[in-house]
Amino acid sequence: MSPFLGELIGTMILTLFGCGVVANCLLEKSKGQNGGWIVITMGWGMAVTFAIYVAGKYSGAHINPAVTIGLAAGGYFPWASVPLYVAGQMIGAFIGAVICYFTYKCHWEPTQDAGLKLAVFSTGPAIRCTGENFLCEFIGTFFLVFIILGIGANEFSQGLNPLVVGFFILAIGLSLGGPTGYAINPARDLGPRIAHAILPIPGKGDSDWGYSWIPVVAPICGGVAGALVYKALVG
Repeated sequence: MSPFLGELIGTMILTLFGCGVVANCLLEKSKGQNGGWIVITMGWGMAVTFAIYVAGKYSGAHINPAVTIGLAAGGYFPWASVPLYVAGQMIGAFIGAVICYFTYKCHWEPTQDAGLKLAVFSTGPAIRCTGENFLCEFIGTFFLVFIILGIGANEFSQGLNPLVVGFFILAIGLSLGGPTGYAINPARDLGPRIAHAILPIPGKGDSDWGYSWIPVVAPICGGVAGALVYKALVG
């Protein structure tokens, strides 16, 4: 498997299971309806874990443009490989969201709230405050990249790293996810948002493009900052 395909398949798994747990908790007449925030954050954490287990051997399982660009900025990854990785991540995120749509196809029409339908695919702020929303995504992704680099440097966690990172994503969601839904990943948000805009979802409303730049730009800035600070402190 090529690194491009590894990133595509890994990010597809991430968004399929991540968007899927949100759909299970939010859509009408789903057996997991009203499962709550802990279920959603656990689902995303496990989605990351198994995406890493599948893709890690072939690409390192960045499955996140903010991670790829951050590692390149810190000198941990070649800039020449960044476009290929990001392309795989974006395509994989879109495909995963489309599969999620078909999985829950019978549940879109009974769900009357357009906001819940959009929430299956992409993040949105609990309170719309541009500066604060940007800062929240920046902080979450800063610590995502900073701590992932720390996890990778510890020999005692070798072999368990995918599980450790999955629990770390759970921790981010539980602790920092309330204000914006913790995208912390441009592909995870933009790929499914494009799918939401294209797919024939009954009563879906708009895709909130006015907010869409925040979960793209802020995670990239945070990821770069996290890698640079880690490199400055640790080397």
